[in-house]
Parts: sequence; C-alpha cells; structure tokens
Amino acid sequence: MTTLEPADVILHRGLITTLDRSNPAATAVAVKDGKFLAVGGDAEIMARKGPSTKVVDLKGKRVLPGLIDNHTHVVRGGLNFNMELRWDGVRSMADAMDMLRRQVAITPPPQWVRVVGGFTDHQFAEKRLPTIDEINAIAPDTPVFLLHLYDRALLNGAALRAVGYTKETPDPPGGEITRDANGNPTGLLLAKPNAGILYSTLAKGPKLPFDYQVNSTRHFMRELNRLGVTSVIDAGGGFQNYPDDYAVIQKLADEGLMTVRLAYNLFTQKPEEEKEDFLKWTSSVKYKQGSDYFRHNGAGEMLVFSAADFEDFQQPRPDLPAQMEADLEGVVRVLAENRWPWRMHATYDETISRALDVFEKVNQDIPLAGLNWFFDHAETISERSIDRVAALGGGIAVQHRMAYQGEYFIERYGHAAAEATPPVARMLEKGVRVSAGTDATRVASYNPWVSLAWMVTGKTVGGTQMYPRRNCLDRDAALRMWTENVTWFSNEEGLKGRIEAGQVADLVVPDKDFFNCAEDEISFLVSELTLVGGKVVFSDGVFADLDENPIPPAMPDWSPVRAFKGYAAWGEPDGAGRNSLRRTAIAGCGCANNCAIHEHDHTRAWASSVPVSDVKGFFGALGCACWAV
Repeated sequence: MTTLEPADVILHRGLITTLDRSNPAATAVAVKDGKFLAVGGDAEIMARKGPSTKVVDLKGKRVLPGLIDNHTHVVRGGLNFNMELRWDGVRSMADAMDMLRRQVAITPPPQWVRVVGGFTDHQFAEKRLPTIDEINAIAPDTPVFLLHLYDRALLNGAALRAVGYTKETPDPPGGEITRDANGNPTGLLLAKPNAGILYSTLAKGPKLPFDYQVNSTRHFMRELNRLGVTSVIDAGGGFQNYPDDYAVIQKLADEGLMTVRLAYNLFTQKPEEEKEDFLKWTSSVKYKQGSDYFRHNGAGEMLVFSAADFEDFQQPRPDLPAQMEADLEGVVRVLAENRWPWRMHATYDETISRALDVFEKVNQDIPLAGLNWFFDHAETISERSIDRVAALGGGIAVQHRMAYQGEYFIERYGHAAAEATPPVARMLEKGVRVSAGTDATRVASYNPWVSLAWMVTGKTVGGTQMYPRRNCLDRDAALRMWTENVTWFSNEEGLKGRIEAGQVADLVVPDKDFFNCAEDEISFLVSELTLVGGKVVFSDGVFADLDENPIPPAMPDWSPVRAFKGYAAWGEPDGAGRNSLRRTAIAGCGCANNCAIHEHDHTRAWASSVPVSDVKGFFGALGCACWAV
C-alpha cells in the first residue's frame, strides 16, 4: 500500500473555487512546504493527515485563490501608510471631517495630517469636498494636505506655511497655485493636467524614520491581507528611487516577514535622462532577480516623461510633444536588447497608437516575441489598437480608476463615450492578455473588492451606472482577472493564481460567498482567513485564533492606523464605512439578494437627470424611504 505524503496544513469542509478547469471545485486542500500538495474531496485530502498536520475546518465557507493586484504602489504606500488618514470607503463628508478633526487633535508638530487619495467626492452623501475654510477651522495650526484624485490638492494655512508657498512662488509647468485677489495662495493646487505639483508638494512633508517605515509597511501589507490580497505588481512611482526606497521591502524579504508577494517595476525619475536610467539599471539589475516574495519585473510604468498622459478628466486631453516617439524608441530599444519587459502608463488611445508605432518599429529589428510587455490603464483604447497589441504579443493591465473618476469623464465626454472605458469585455473576446488591479493608493483605493464590484456591476463608487451589462463581466471572469490572468504580467504563469497542486498556497476565505452575495455587497467583502505560502497572515471571525502574523502596534503612537485601521475606518465598531448611509440602506430594505423595488441599486439616479447637487431633491426624486434625509 502506498503511503501518501503527509501535509503541513489541511483545510477541509469548504466550497473551494480552484479556477483549475480540470478540477474546478473541491472541498479540501493539502499544503506542503508552502505549496498546494493536493486539491480534492474531504476524504481524499484527509488521508494526508499526519501526526503534525494542522487541520482547519472551513465550516462550509467559500474559498478563492489569493487576489493579485496587477498595478499598485505598495513600496511607496508602505513607507507612508502609518502617516495617512484614509477616507477610502467613507460615505459621508461629515464622518470624514470628524475623522480629520480627531486626527488633528493628536498629531504633534511638525507632523502633517495627510488624506492622500483612495476616495472621490462622489462617494460622499454630500457629493462634495470640504472647503479650505472648513479645514482651517478644524486645523488652524496643524498642516493638512488633502489629495483628490489626480486633479487637486487642498492645503490649509498651516500647510501653506510649511511648504513655503507665498505670493512670490511661481506656478510650476502644468500646474497652478490658485490665488486670491491679492495674489496670495488660497491653498488649492490644480493639476493642469500634470500632477507633478501635487506630488512635489506632498514630498515636502516629514518622513518616517526607517524602523517606523518597516512597521508601516507591515501594517499596509496586513491591511491588504485583510482584504484578500496575497500578491502585487508594484508599478514604481514618482519620488520613489531605486534602490534607496526599496530598502524596507528588502529588509522584510530578508527576514521572512513579507506577507504579500511583490514583483517590482523600475520607474525612471529623470526627465530627459530616462535612457541613462535604464542603461544603468539593465547593467546592474537582472530581470526576475530575487525570490517569489520580492523580485524584479522589468521597466515602467514611466518609461519617458514625454509620453505621460495624466488622466485628469477635469482637464482636456493633453497633447504629447513631437519628440515623444524618439524618446520612447531610445528606451524601448535598450529594454528589448536586454530582454527586459516593460509596462507603460497610457490613458488615451492617442497615446497608445503612437506608442505602438514605436513598438512595431523596434520589433522589426529586435523581435519582441517572448517579452511580457503591456499597457497600463488604456481607458479609451480603440479596437484597432487592441488588435495591434495582440499582434505584437503584448497585454493590457486595466485598473478601476473609472470607478472613482467616471462622473468627471461623463461630464467631459458624455455617457456614450464612457460605456467602455476601458472595453474589458471586448479585450477578453479578442483573446488579448488582460488583467485587473487598482492603481492604489493615490487615486483609487487598494481595496480589490471595489475593483471586482466595478467590473461586475459597471458602477462607480458614487453609484453612477457607467457601463451597460454587455460591457460588464460575470463573477467568474472578474475573479480570473484578479488571479490567474495577472500571472502573465509578472511572468509567473503556473506558479500562482489558482488553487492547484504545485502552485503556491495562497488563498482567501471571504466573509460572504463572492458568487452568491448580492452585487451591492461585493465591495464590502473582507477576508476571514488569508494564507500566503500556507501561512495564516490574517484571520478573523470564526478563524480569529489561527493568526500566525502578529505585528506590533502602528508607529508612531499618533498614527491614524491605530484608531481607524484602514479601509472604511474598520478599526472602530461604529466606523464611518461600516455604518455608511449606503450599507445601512441596503440592510434597511432587506436586500439580502437582488430586489425588484430598488433593482439593488440605491444610487441609480446618479446616472439620470435628477438634481444631484441638491441632496434632498435627489433623494426625494428617488421616492425611496431608505434614502430619506
């Protein structure tokens, strides 16, 4: 009789979605040495129980492969997470301002209070941002910096003094320091359309010491684990220098403390010197160097600054300079010669089509076959460009930026133009490599479930129905966009993305069944159990006592993470997100499943002509008691 190899861990009595088409559903999995050893039925898997096997009863809950974000900024986000007051998921400006007031009260000088992205004014019941006067009333002496998407930042008087902006400070190229009648800065900074003014101002703030950055990064990774994220591809970022700003992640990797697998792309920092950056890096960094937890993934998302088409939909589409092609060709040739893949930020088809001209030209001399290169974002990509990407063997990494900016796109370009931005369903139909992510943390939130909800429902976080059903995905397709599809973009196909023997043992058990919960509940899902490499990196609810990832409290002691924790202020039982107007409305009308009265869309009127600037008028037009104000 053959003795089966005993497992380190067995999870059984579950509803396991494997995404393995040869074995699509199972009830149990066995883990050995950080990988799935076997996947199947309870009796089959329990036969691998040995004297030291840890057994977890899944209690009939749904299990999914660990979620993989195809584009995020975890390296930069981790360095700053403990300093940031997150309004992600907060549904009331009143609640958001109360959070700000409380944080100001405990933030010592010379530190700032920073609200740095992950939200939009459309998510709030009040449908607005705070005024600078309101911020000044709360914080007369503590600098407050508030970033909204890529379009603006609000600075109170103390922040203006801290950064030194005066009547004499000139506007930077592509940005505006708005001024009063006397020429003094008002505190409103505008991207027109270059977001450089926003990020360069934020960079003037105090930084955490190295050991605090280590702590901050661990807390950020744990927050991602709480939401079911087990891997990311980091897209670099402005003011994120290699290798200095990667030292924290390197330390965590060296000490075995990574709870999110991270593949990183290198992002040039020097306008007009981009080629020199990549010449230096390709001679000193080997593609794919590192481990399964921290490894190099090529170039981008910034390849050359002349090709950057910032997606500020409150401004006209930028016209890129004539030298863009020459700049880009120089860099792409360096990358192709060194067999480095690349990713390229591109919002508009006008940018994509010009870049494809360059890629096709280089391909004639240096075949791109086998290089996993791709465009990021691609909101307005055309069918012709999709076909050209496919012909060259490239991919398209989409993110849910439109869930946060959709209303602004509609205001400028109209509903019809917004119906496929980006045309994800069409990309999949054409067989192009395509996957999903967030572009967190400065525009969209890092919450993967918001992205999944956006792809399934076609709605923004403000409730606007952007996409018709034909342009939405079913839940299986959306989940694959966040799991197995992403692995091509980090050249890790077969390593992860499915619950399959031989792949790394990364999985998530959401608190509700992703395949059977109401559509409006998808964005509220959180993990009750997250495994990375077979280790429990987050547990809650019925699994709370299984956690193998204890971390010290957030540092410093005034960190917003101590009180509010993360998405939707979940750290407080009465947090702003957990008891938001919208979630209360769903529960109040008994919509456990889709209901005919509301069509399970309590905010559908945002796509209509009701008076959206008048909250009472708007909700009155709905005639819905659960939205009474």
